[in-house]
Amino acid sequence: MDRTWETIQEKTFTKWVNSKLADRKIEPITDLTQAMSDGVRLIQLLEIIGDYSFGRYNKNPKLRIQKVENVNKALEFIKRRGVPLTNIGAEDIVDASLKLILGMIWTIILRFTIADISQEGLTAKEGLLLWCQRKTAPYAEVNVRDFTYSWQDGLAFCALIHRHRPDLLDYDSLNKTDRHTNTALAFEVAATKLGIPQLLDVEDVCDIQKPDERSIMTYVALYFHAFSHLDKVETAGRRVAKFAEVMQSVWDMEHDFERRVKQLMQNIINRKNVWANSKFDGNYSDAKRQSMEFNQYKSSEKRNWVSEKSDIDTLLGNIQTKLKTYELQPYHPPTGLTLNDLDKAWQSLLEAETKRYKAINDKIREIKESLRKTFAQSANDFQKSLDSISHSLAELDGNLDAQLVTVKSLLAKLGPLENSLRHMEELDAQCREANVEENDYTVFSIDDLKFELGLVQQSINKKSSFIENQMVARNMTNLTPAQLEEFEGTFRHFDTDSSNTLNPYEFKAALASLGIVYDDAELNAVFDQMCEGQSEASFEQFIRYMVNVTEDKTSPDQLRQSFKIVAGDKPFVTELDLRRSLLPENVVSYLKEAMPERESGYDYFRYLDQVFQE
Repeated sequence: MDRTWETIQEKTFTKWVNSKLADRKIEPITDLTQAMSDGVRLIQLLEIIGDYSFGRYNKNPKLRIQKVENVNKALEFIKRRGVPLTNIGAEDIVDASLKLILGMIWTIILRFTIADISQEGLTAKEGLLLWCQRKTAPYAEVNVRDFTYSWQDGLAFCALIHRHRPDLLDYDSLNKTDRHTNTALAFEVAATKLGIPQLLDVEDVCDIQKPDERSIMTYVALYFHAFSHLDKVETAGRRVAKFAEVMQSVWDMEHDFERRVKQLMQNIINRKNVWANSKFDGNYSDAKRQSMEFNQYKSSEKRNWVSEKSDIDTLLGNIQTKLKTYELQPYHPPTGLTLNDLDKAWQSLLEAETKRYKAINDKIREIKESLRKTFAQSANDFQKSLDSISHSLAELDGNLDAQLVTVKSLLAKLGPLENSLRHMEELDAQCREANVEENDYTVFSIDDLKFELGLVQQSINKKSSFIENQMVARNMTNLTPAQLEEFEGTFRHFDTDSSNTLNPYEFKAALASLGIVYDDAELNAVFDQMCEGQSEASFEQFIRYMVNVTEDKTSPDQLRQSFKIVAGDKPFVTELDLRRSLLPENVVSYLKEAMPERESGYDYFRYLDQVFQE
């Protein structure tokens, strides 16, 4: 069958007319030209789509004149609606001219179905095309350029349906190359689910070289009107949703404001309670800890609150601005949560901060002053005790036994002083921790007291050793005063740790300085015998040993032998020889002055000859 544009238009327009007549349940037409020729169906169509009543007209015309009258009424109505009818007269319609009737129906369709379509300033055909392009833009396979070729694969119809009702059609699952199936699916869904009458057959679109533009436009216009209703509902829904979103947003902002004000005010109350219940232990470390906690609060928690308070102020301003923008009633925060209430709470926080800061500083100053006084009292008392011991030591008098008893009693007093010094070291550490650098209550530092105590301890030890040694010397009747003085001086010189004893090394050096030389084996034997197995020799043991070894030791031959040993069998002795023998510095100096000089050293033979007269 030759499917000319006239044939397709006639079929399409017939279906379109019937879809309108069906609104009043008027019997559908089968032959468009014959149905329009008497003017009855034409008038009925115009009454439906024009929402107008023609009043009296020939509802059952028999005569040609009656038919012409009916058609003229219809054409006049069309003209009054602003639709120009060129080259179309009533007789043409009565004579059933297909081409002119199709032109008239198309004019009616344009005026009453398509003309009210407007998109971005474009109307009719351009507006409808733009609407199709915008709706199908998200679909890559669809490219609507016209109302002919662009619809032949059926995808444009499917896209329009899916865009508005994705629940009715699964676009992604379509076989994009099956034009018949896609077109048939779109027509069926449009007819059964959307109430869009099927004005076209599948073959009118898919199996023709160029689909009829007017037929496609007429059918697509039905999509526009069907979906425009949905668009209106969607628009209204969007408007309601937008309003609801605004109100929800404002509601959320208001509740966020109230929540944040409550939380900030509660934080202020909690912080004030913490400070109100804080107690000081009375020591600097506790006060300093509380000071550091306060500073930490100022640099972290307080700054967060300052920022939060600023944000709350801004939030309330944003709420009021948003309400004003949408012409809504202003927001009034509940009593107790107004900015004025927050400002009062904030002011109370600042007052509590000032009170807390002052309390901490007062306590720190109080603790520092207490540390100064406590340390000063202990230091001054300590120095008085040292002065008392030193004074008692200086005034020692009487027999040696009584003096020794007194010295030992003074020595016993040093133990408590050492304990007191350790206590003052703790006080000094607390002062340093508290940065107490000045103290007007005492001139004594911990180093001064340590030094003074060391001197007193040394003095007592030396005095005790001196008395004990004097008591030993008192019983040594075989020694001359000069010998006793020499031996005691030697002992004191080599008692390097002031322990009133000599270890083997010190003992060997002391003997060497007195001219007594042993090899290591002999020395060990002598030392063990003298000390009776002890590790060090006492002053008494040393003196007793010297009493034994000094008998007849002052003979010239013995001294010559000793000098010869010191000189290493040389006939002269050098300063280096004397020092290697560990002689005291004063002895070395004396011998250098007393002995005659000779080349390379000193002549100890001539010196001894001069000293010992035959």
